[in-house]
Amino acid sequence: MQSIWTMGEILVEIMRPRADMPLNKPGDFFGPFPSGAPAIFADTVARLGHPAGIIGGVGEDDFGKCVIERLEQDGVNVRLVKRYQGLSTAVAFVTYFSDGSRQFIYHIDRTPAMMTPFSPTEEIESPGFFHLMGCSLMTNNNFRNEIFRAIKWFADQGAKISFDLNIRTELLQNRSLEEVIGPALEHCSVLLPGASELAELSGKPDVESSAAWLFDHLPALEIAAIKQGREGCTIFARGEDEPIHVPAYTVEEVDPTGAGDCFDAGFLCGLLENRSLGDCARMGAAAGALNAAAFGPMEGNITPERVKKMTGLL
Repeated sequence: MQSIWTMGEILVEIMRPRADMPLNKPGDFFGPFPSGAPAIFADTVARLGHPAGIIGGVGEDDFGKCVIERLEQDGVNVRLVKRYQGLSTAVAFVTYFSDGSRQFIYHIDRTPAMMTPFSPTEEIESPGFFHLMGCSLMTNNNFRNEIFRAIKWFADQGAKISFDLNIRTELLQNRSLEEVIGPALEHCSVLLPGASELAELSGKPDVESSAAWLFDHLPALEIAAIKQGREGCTIFARGEDEPIHVPAYTVEEVDPTGAGDCFDAGFLCGLLENRSLGDCARMGAAAGALNAAAFGPMEGNITPERVKKMTGLL
C-alpha cells in the first residue's frame, strides 16, 4: 500500500476554552493538545487506515511526549522525528471569536519544529503523496529550504506533491505570499486551498476564475480542491469543463481547528483508493466535519467506519 508523508512543524496547542477571549487578557486556557497542521494531517491519514509518516522535530520534554505518544498511538511513523535534548517543543496559543476569526501567538522559530534537516532514508517506503502545508514554509528560511529538498526527493521517487496553502499571516513577516510558497506551487499536483487563501493568491473574485488562473499558471497542477467552510468544497480538474461541488456535512460545531487538515487527509486517502473526485471530496468533508465536532486540533472521532457511515460510501 502506498504511503503518505509530510514534513513540518510539530507542536502543542494551548487554547482558550470559548470564543471571544482575547489573548491579551488574563483567563483560562485548555491544553496542551497535540497539534501542528502536518501532525494533524498525518494522524488523520493513519486513522483512516493508510500508512502515514511525518518528518520534523520536538524537544525532549513533556510537550514533545504529548504529541509523539499520540501520533504513535494512532499509527503514524515517527521514526524520522528528531528529539532535541535541552530544547523546548514548539507551542501555539489560539483563541476564536464569534465572527469565525481566530488569533494565534506562536513560539515556533528557533525551536525543534524548525530545525530538522531532510535526510532521505529507506524508512520511506512506497510514497504515493508528499503533502506540505504553507504554514510550514513561513517561519524559518533554512527549514523551508529543507522542505523544498524533500519535495524534489519525493517527486523523484514518483510521489505526487500535494499542497495546502494554509496561510498564517502571523508568520509571513511582511513577505509576499508568492515569495514564500512559489517553489512549492511549481511542483504541486494537488492543491487544497481555502477559498479566501486562493483569492489572495490569484487576485480573482470567485473560485471559478481563481481555478482558471491556477491551471494557467501551474503546469504541474492536476486537481484543485477548494475548501469553502460551511458551503462545502468545489473540485476542479485539468481538462474537465465542469467543477464538482460537494456540500459540507452538518454537525454541531465545537471547534473548527484542524478541520481543513483533516479534509486534506480524507481527500488524499480517497485518491489512493482510486475513488472518484466527488467521493474523495465527500471523504474529506466527512473527516473535517468529524474533527470540528470535538474540542481540540486532532480530537475528532475519525475512523473509516464513521466516515463511511457519514458519506454512505462502501
